[in-house]
Amino acid sequence: MEWTTEAEARLKEIPFFVRPAARKKIEKFAQTAGIAQITVEIYEQAKQQFGSKN
Repeated sequence: MEWTTEAEARLKEIPFFVRPAARKKIEKFAQTAGIAQITVEIYEQAKQQFGSKN
């Protein structure tokens, strides 16, 4: 799964110990929606879907 530089930067704001799980959830969200690239917009949509406040 390809991530934009901006989306990767947002992912790095998540604490390192939960980052791998967050990445998997976001990528699964995008895959389910038929999206091939994670952008900041997709990142934000996934966060809202999972109820994250960060």
